[in-house]
Amino acid sequence: MTETLIAGRYRLDTLLGRGGMSEVWCATDLELERRVALKLLAPHQDNARFEREARAVAALGHPNVNQLYDYGESDGRPFMVLEFLSGGTLEELLRANGALADEDTRRVASDIAAGLAHAHARGVVHRDLKPSNILFDDEGRAKLADFGIARMVAGEGTLTGAGTVLGTAAYISPEQAAGMPATAASDVYSFGVLLFRMLTGGLPFESDDPLALVLQHRDHAPPAVTDLRSDAPADLAALAAATLAKDSAARPPDGDALIDALALGLPQADTAVTSVLPAAAPPRPRRRVGLALAVGLLAVLALAGGVFAYKVGHTNDAPTLVTSTHGPTLARHTSSTPTTTHLATTTRPTTTAPATSTTAPATTTNRPTTTRRIVPPPPPRTTTLAPTTTQAPPTTTAQPPTTTTMAPTTTAAAAAATASTTTG
Repeated sequence: MTETLIAGRYRLDTLLGRGGMSEVWCATDLELERRVALKLLAPHQDNARFEREARAVAALGHPNVNQLYDYGESDGRPFMVLEFLSGGTLEELLRANGALADEDTRRVASDIAAGLAHAHARGVVHRDLKPSNILFDDEGRAKLADFGIARMVAGEGTLTGAGTVLGTAAYISPEQAAGMPATAASDVYSFGVLLFRMLTGGLPFESDDPLALVLQHRDHAPPAVTDLRSDAPADLAALAAATLAKDSAARPPDGDALIDALALGLPQADTAVTSVLPAAAPPRPRRRVGLALAVGLLAVLALAGGVFAYKVGHTNDAPTLVTSTHGPTLARHTSSTPTTTHLATTTRPTTTAPATSTTAPATTTNRPTTTRRIVPPPPPRTTTLAPTTTQAPPTTTAQPPTTTTMAPTTTAAAAAATASTTTG
């Protein structure tokens, strides 16, 4: 057999499969000495669609997506070189075993969800998710393959006309069956069919007529997983029901939501679809408790401070500045019968000085009122107010516990002020 080289580098060894649009070979990369999968476009097929597939795969780089190595053209035929996966397909595994073990189902479903999440995050919708497009590597890791009819949401427009049905009938979403554009939620529906088959060994809808099968996906409600297998894991059965919802808005929206559902688990299968997936991450009790304790502590401190201020204000009998026709006066309120003491002021700032001072400024003294005599509590205080229009805190000078001797008033104005205070 004559060797066939593609681009002078890739030797075609074994034909792996042939379809209407392309053929896939197991090939050898002679430069890097490794096995690869070489996909060669069939003659007279759509070059633009083949190029779009290459662009879609090239935009992805994830452990659960078949990797693209090279793209080019040989003798007028485009080709792409892909990672060679020797573990077979999910279709082969299901045909040989029927339903998978629950642990294997969860592992494969998680791999598929991770690949979809990566593709959806980059605007790529697979549109033909089915078991023959899920391949396994040597370690048993599942990978998405064959993006032949994939659609890139952003960028170039679609090559599919309105009303065109694309996809495999057994796994097609209701919106695709109705000729509507496929979205990430469409891949989620196909994922649900895969999950249903891995859990039960069968499909939700079966028919020998592809058109009838498409209409069933579009119009009929699927059976519950528990109808076919009562011992199925509750969270996986609930996820299958959620992903197979007819309304795309009622399904998990994309692959990332599938990852969350598989990682966190789901409620029982009879839970409503709208409550299947969590809307946000669960709260963190420790942070909330800490915040509540901090707020409570601040409230207690503030209350204690208020009580302390109230006690001090009433115990110390804080003075209040009062303005009258005789000038600013100082009113002192006590918890007993209130008594107001008026202090005469001079027309200029003065200070309190002992009697032996060489300079005798005018001072103020406490005068008895007409009704009772006020005896200041020890130690006695003499308060002097500066003649100002703003309310300033009084200056208090502590005197020794003896009778205060005041300097005589030498001016007639001071005597008149004193007399006025006494009579007021």
